[in-house]
Amino acid sequence: MYSFPASQIIAIEAQGRKVIVHTARQDFDSIHNMDYWLEQLPKNSFFQTHRSFIVNFEHIVDFDHSTIHLSNQQITAYLTRRKYSSFKNTYLLYLESMR
Repeated sequence: MYSFPASQIIAIEAQGRKVIVHTARQDFDSIHNMDYWLEQLPKNSFFQTHRSFIVNFEHIVDFDHSTIHLSNQQITAYLTRRKYSSFKNTYLLYLESMR
């Protein structure tokens, strides 16, 4: 069992039945599902961009209509077309709050 601040989480990714928590230091296999993580993580910093990805706004480098590039170069999260507008608006609000 590991404990670390939510800010260290870059993204959470579902791969089949496995859920992987990507952090700045290493990746961890989670015993919890995506719904659990959505409930636990702060709503103003994390967003589910696809059924397989929850990303941390703090670690986003850039994004386009279908992908999000994160600070760890190996992780690229998918962004569904129907969530694009909601994601963009929420991310812009996050950036505004960080000023």
